[in-house]
Amino acid sequence: MSEQPILVTGATGKSGRRVVSRLRAAGVPVRAAARHAEHVFDWADRGTWDAALDGARSAYLVQVDGTKLVRPFVELAVRHGVERIVLASGRGLDDPDYAKDTGGVLEGLLDSEAAVRESGLEWTISRPGWFAQNFSEGFFADDIRGGELRLPGGDGAVSFVDAEDIAAVVVAALTEDGHAGRSYELSGPAAVTLAEAVATISEAVGREIRYTPLSTEGYVAELVRKGLSRVDAEAFADIIEPIRSGTDEHVSDGVWRALGRPPRTFAEFVKSTVDEGGWPG
Repeated sequence: MSEQPILVTGATGKSGRRVVSRLRAAGVPVRAAARHAEHVFDWADRGTWDAALDGARSAYLVQVDGTKLVRPFVELAVRHGVERIVLASGRGLDDPDYAKDTGGVLEGLLDSEAAVRESGLEWTISRPGWFAQNFSEGFFADDIRGGELRLPGGDGAVSFVDAEDIAAVVVAALTEDGHAGRSYELSGPAAVTLAEAVATISEAVGREIRYTPLSTEGYVAELVRKGLSRVDAEAFADIIEPIRSGTDEHVSDGVWRALGRPPRTFAEFVKSTVDEGGWPG
C-alpha cells in the first residue's frame, strides 16, 4: 500500500472523524486535518493549505457553507499531484424548491461541485440529507438531553441518514475503484417524523422526551429571546422548513449504490448511540 496519506478535512466533525477512524482501522495512512486536529488546517487560512496537501494522494473535502473556497483548493490539489477527491455536499441541490436559501449556501455548494467535476481528477460527491446524529451530537442534542425538542417541523417526516453510513460511503469512494464520476445522494431506509424519532429515543433511554411542534414565528421568537439575531433565527427556521414541508421525506439509493447494502435504520442508530453511552439522563 502506498504511504501517501489520504487527507481528511473537517477531521473532527461528524463525518470526518468517522472517516478517519475507518481509514485507520483499515491500515490506511491518514492526515487528519482541522483547525483543532493533529494536523492544523483552516479553510480561511490559505497558509495552511499547502502543508495539508503535500504528498497526499486523495482527499475528503468537508467545505464551509456559504464559501467558494473549494475551487481554489482543488486547483492547488491538482498542482500537488492529488489524484482523487471526495466532496461532502448536500441533498436537494437539484431541486430549486427544496429549501429557502437566505444564508446564501446554495451558490457555494453548486460551485464546489462544479469545481471537482471540472478538475480532471477522479471525483465522487457525497450528498447526505439530515444526519441522524443531529439528535445525539448536533442540532437537536441539547434539547433531547433536556427532555423536549421544540421545532417548527410540524408532522413532517425525514429519512435521517446515519453518519456511519456516510463515512462508509466516503471511505469506499476514497479507497476503491468504481466510484469515480458518481454523486451519491444519501438517506436512511425510511422516513420518520420528529415525534416518532423522539419517541424511539425516549423508549431507548428510559425517560420521557417530548417533541413540541412550534409555528415558524414562535420558533424565531424563542431563538431571539435566547440571544440570536433575528436574521440568524430566521436562517435556522429556514433549515427546518424541508422537514415541515416533507421535501426530505423521500428515500435515496446512494448507500445501496455505493455499498451494496441497505442503510442503517433510525432505530439502529439510536441503539448504537445508547450502547456507546449517549444521551445521559
